[in-house]
Amino acid sequence: MAESETTAEAILASWHADRATYIRGHVTVAALLSVASVAALMAMGNSDPWVGPVGVVLALLVRGFYLASEELAVRWDLTPARLTSSFGKSISLADIVKVRRLGTAVQVVTRGGDKHLMKHLPDPDEARARIAAAAGAETA
Repeated sequence: MAESETTAEAILASWHADRATYIRGHVTVAALLSVASVAALMAMGNSDPWVGPVGVVLALLVRGFYLASEELAVRWDLTPARLTSSFGKSISLADIVKVRRLGTAVQVVTRGGDKHLMKHLPDPDEARARIAAAAGAETA
């Protein structure tokens, strides 16, 4: 076995997806899409525009329920050499060029142009700052 395979890296910081942030995000999207669906149905002359918000809420409720276990199980770890996820992604800190906040998510951009999204974080600004500082990357 190689040396790197036998030695565990020290974890400097860890971020887990947050249930309250996940639910709040779904409620926000449901509210925005409900308004948009009423507007669209009224513009088309539909006599029952209330159907739009009902459909939006039901669709997002089902989606949120089925994806919750997968989305909330994700953990990201920052080590002195890389950023890793609980589902197998590993990003070398030397490859990270930009770290930006997108709502409750943090997007990590690599030199090769790959983009990785850390979703449903309770404090995305803290995660962005820690990763950018460790990688010497620009923040946006």
